[in-house]
Amino acid sequence: MTRLPGIYFSDDADADLRAYAGSYLQEEIVAEGATRNVPAFSRFIRITALCNARIVNFTNVANDAQVPRTTVYEYFDILKDTLLIRELPAWKLSRKRKPLMSSKFYFSDPGVARILQGRTVIPGTPEYGDAVETYIMHELSAWNDYQGAQSLAFWRSTSNFEVDFILGDHTAIEVKAKATVSPNDLKGLRAIEEESLLRNYVCVCLESRPRRVGKVDVLPLPEFLARLWSDTYR
Repeated sequence: MTRLPGIYFSDDADADLRAYAGSYLQEEIVAEGATRNVPAFSRFIRITALCNARIVNFTNVANDAQVPRTTVYEYFDILKDTLLIRELPAWKLSRKRKPLMSSKFYFSDPGVARILQGRTVIPGTPEYGDAVETYIMHELSAWNDYQGAQSLAFWRSTSNFEVDFILGDHTAIEVKAKATVSPNDLKGLRAIEEESLLRNYVCVCLESRPRRVGKVDVLPLPEFLARLWSDTYR
């Protein structure tokens, strides 16, 4: 995989990220001969970036990228094989509410997703929420890779209750990129709590202090990461 440049200390992060996107298409796609139609793949990857942290409608992506639907499946396999995206499968064990079965997809880095989207991520926007969620996906995936393979999934019911991440058979995690979490923000966690299948219910947010609401731990993002990497959730 093309090496992601060091962005944190970069003098021009956007320029470095754009160069990385160009290097990816040149080194991974052209040089490896992964696809013959590089312009189509370039359109596809930018459209896919707009689907980051969401369930993908493959028909819509195919139409927007002007390629057959079967080709879109092949392109997604290329992105997964080159580690640019991760697939998050659906959690299918809920019994009280029928779950959706489709996967979500996350870019391996929120900065890469942003530069491909051509957007500026501003706090308070949906794009900012997606970026924070992608960051948490990266941390969960990295922790899982280091500490041992546990299942990682998400849950959405046909009645639109949703929890962003289900870790193993024990922890439900909802991400809210906001400084004040309301009771309405916890409805997905409360819905999955009714299944009585998990032990931990966590809302990761931008509040300044941890607190507890019923069985839900409302945690500032740094506190959640500290607990994650200290193996609190097993």
